[in-house]
Amino acid sequence: MAINEDDQPIPMDGPSRDHMRDQIFGRIGDGYKVGEGNNVPDSVFNRVLPNAVTAKSDQLFSLARKSSLWTLSFGLACCAIEMISAHMSHHDLDRFGVVTWPSPRQADVMIVAGTVVKKMADPIKLLYEQMPDPKWVIAMGSCATNGGPYYKSYSVVMGVDHLIPVDVYVPGCPPRPEALMHGIMQLQEKIQLDAKNQNPPSQAPDGE
Repeated sequence: MAINEDDQPIPMDGPSRDHMRDQIFGRIGDGYKVGEGNNVPDSVFNRVLPNAVTAKSDQLFSLARKSSLWTLSFGLACCAIEMISAHMSHHDLDRFGVVTWPSPRQADVMIVAGTVVKKMADPIKLLYEQMPDPKWVIAMGSCATNGGPYYKSYSVVMGVDHLIPVDVYVPGCPPRPEALMHGIMQLQEKIQLDAKNQNPPSQAPDGE
């Protein structure tokens, strides 16, 4: 015996069996017709501005760049543990389009996570120079920002911005994974704003 919505028993023989099947399973496929498959929903652009999008090419390129950031990630100290945690399933940086990459040849964002000692200065500059343009840098943690607890130490660089240009600073000692995620979102916003505020190319005078 089966129970319907009114808590009444339904026998399993005869026409009642088909009635029970329709009553229980019929709601699952409401609105779906056999053989049609999935329908693509209407685009928001067609509802707001049908078949027309106006934008500069730089803005379209920046939209693609901010949504597919490949990070050259290397851990220098304890901040690396928080960076690793940000890429794990609990925080899942992949949903922002961020993919870690072990080679500078295809990476476009360098995350400096940890203490930058003077011995690492030349390798960091070399890796940065090997990255293709456009490229950005995130300084993660107090050590990469200004030396942190090793301020004025004989062996520590007082901020990675003494070696390479930095776009986003993530404070903390060490910062939590949420702080790194916020820094990446700030970098994505910066990429969009830089493309929007980029000066148009200068017009050459007539006759030249």
